[in-house]
Amino acid sequence: MMKMNKTKLITIVVILLALNSISAQSEGLTSSPYSLYGLGVINQTSIGFTNGLGFTGIGIKTDSQINNLNAANYALIPQNSFYYDIGLKGEYNSYSNSTEDESKTTFNFSNLAVAFRVAKGLGVGISMVPYSDVGYYLVGLETNIEGSNETFESNVSGVGGLSDLRVNIGYAVLDNLRFGLSTSFLFGSIEEEESFVISQSALSTVEETNYSGIRMGLGMQFDITDNITIGSTIQLPTSLEGNVKRSVVKYLDGSEITVEDDDSSSTDDFDMPLEVGIGFSAKFMESLTVSGDYKKNYWSETGQEENLGTYEDQDIYSIGLEYIKDPKSYKYGQRIRYRAGFNYDNGYLAINGTKVDGYNITAGIGLPIGAGLRSMLNLSYSYGSKGQIQNVLVKENYHMLTLNLSLADLWFQKRKIN
Repeated sequence: MMKMNKTKLITIVVILLALNSISAQSEGLTSSPYSLYGLGVINQTSIGFTNGLGFTGIGIKTDSQINNLNAANYALIPQNSFYYDIGLKGEYNSYSNSTEDESKTTFNFSNLAVAFRVAKGLGVGISMVPYSDVGYYLVGLETNIEGSNETFESNVSGVGGLSDLRVNIGYAVLDNLRFGLSTSFLFGSIEEEESFVISQSALSTVEETNYSGIRMGLGMQFDITDNITIGSTIQLPTSLEGNVKRSVVKYLDGSEITVEDDDSSSTDDFDMPLEVGIGFSAKFMESLTVSGDYKKNYWSETGQEENLGTYEDQDIYSIGLEYIKDPKSYKYGQRIRYRAGFNYDNGYLAINGTKVDGYNITAGIGLPIGAGLRSMLNLSYSYGSKGQIQNVLVKENYHMLTLNLSLADLWFQKRKIN
């Protein structure tokens, strides 16, 4: 008789409720001034163990954890297995320009995911991760009034971002060849508030822009040998439909006057680029695994524009290392996984002709939960830097911690009768 107990059923319900609510948490996920542009700062972190490997994963072959960076890998989920991963992220950011320094700390959920096997060689995964994050606050911007010597002061702030609800399907055509299909539902809102102060009067404008759209992707993994795997991914271009609600309030001589009240209108679609990636992983002596990825995002083909910048093609290079002394050992210390990685991103946004590039140095550890290797507490640290102190650019340094509870369970087992 096949049976699923009440505890596991409750687990599914809790995860699905959390998936439904995580988008509401995205307001606190960043404080980067570069989130002022476009959809905000594009999220690089993924799920579980890959965060400690320089965010590599396209060519990583695993049947013990969720690899959300290539849908083809879901084909390896073992029979009767059910995986789920819950992640938290904390980030300390410091910013510098030519005149001052500032710092801020943010903390929130980073991901929720489940994965399970449907049939032999066929696996499915559902995940929710932040796609982009917005969180900026600019105070005391002074602008000259045209035709006079007077100035007016403005404050600008923005919060929100987009979430990526993704369904991945992986299928093994051969024992060493897997293909994957991903469908992403991108959705979210960005709220921007701008206030102007001139003498004794003020004007406040609040705009909430909602975006939504569907994006398709493909993946492939091929095992050259038992220890060497190559992979590739492609995310197809798409357009996110947008609409905006606007409220305008005027303050004059102590009186509040509503100029506009939640007036809705359509806005320009936001075009997402074609993204392609290739990767590999190689295992040596059952202890050391080396992985590397290269991604190319064709932002220049989208025609997107910003007031202070332009979108240009983006290149991302990353490499990762993982070491485990003896994965089959009965000794706990020999089953701990140690990870390190490096990631360089030459940027997709050029401001005043200068691209905003950045890098990450990562380290991580995987602590087994229980006697096996499929349940893991993954802890990752990343130090990153972005931009530079030049013209209107800001130098951003950040320290980021991610904590992922990556659990595996056996489901729908046949009960043995003594």
